[in-house]
Amino acid sequence: MSGKTINSAILLLVIGNAMALISDVFIKLLEPGAPIFQFAFLRCVITLLLLLPLAGQLNRKHLFSGFKVHAVRAHVHLVGILCMVVALANLPLATANAVFYAAPILVMVLSVIIFREKLTPLSVFAVFSGFGGIIVILRPMEFNWAAIAALASAFALAINAVMVRKLPREQSTVHKLLLNYVLIIPAAGALALWEGAAWDSSILVSALGSALFILGYNITVLLAYRQVDANQVTSAEYTGLIWAVGIGWIWFSEVPDLWFLAGSTMIVVPLILIGLQSRRRARAPARGFNPDTQRVTSMSS
Repeated sequence: MSGKTINSAILLLVIGNAMALISDVFIKLLEPGAPIFQFAFLRCVITLLLLLPLAGQLNRKHLFSGFKVHAVRAHVHLVGILCMVVALANLPLATANAVFYAAPILVMVLSVIIFREKLTPLSVFAVFSGFGGIIVILRPMEFNWAAIAALASAFALAINAVMVRKLPREQSTVHKLLLNYVLIIPAAGALALWEGAAWDSSILVSALGSALFILGYNITVLLAYRQVDANQVTSAEYTGLIWAVGIGWIWFSEVPDLWFLAGSTMIVVPLILIGLQSRRRARAPARGFNPDTQRVTSMSS
């Protein structure tokens, strides 16, 4: 599966999204009341260690170029991880992931605000339909801190995605990821010390499993998008929601209701239509998510 053909790239994305969901499962299996700052710190340290063998890809001439942007993204990433843990611990797996899919919608909104981009009628429809879908899934009567955390995690993903454009082009994806984790660990470590929780080896297992599988996701995405235009295969990313429903149903006995199905359709279908429209119009990469702007943006899911 080299990702050099459309079919192999789609298969890589399907497998990758399944790995991302397994990463979420490791988080969801944390014991109630588990110290989330300790978990975030351990996962970041483990991810950095896993990335170190790739340090040869660092551009030493531009080692700390764009430092301020990297620093902001790193700390936004940390907030996103913490909010994601809260959301996954308190919401059904599929519900949390459906809200996370608000990220590409938020990317469109932020792109208009920050870069003065113009949205097509279909993109405008996707924005309103997506936000409506979130309301349908969460429903005001069930809106709580977990729901707010899920939205905050999606917002963190979107901010990181938009800020990718501000990073130096001379830096590779690996360079950006390594620098991101170098900058995130001091703050994550300080929060873990402030939390003052006793050492819990089960958290180490969860952090290791989560980091390994999200790294596997990133590798499959990089392979998929390296040889194939994003607009040809990006809709395969939304199979993650199917995995979320299946794993949540089988593993956690979380049966999706009609509200969830309706809301998810409102979020995902317009995004798929945008991808198909981009594919018809041109071969150029889609404006939406790519290896630097989805979970890869911050290794945060």
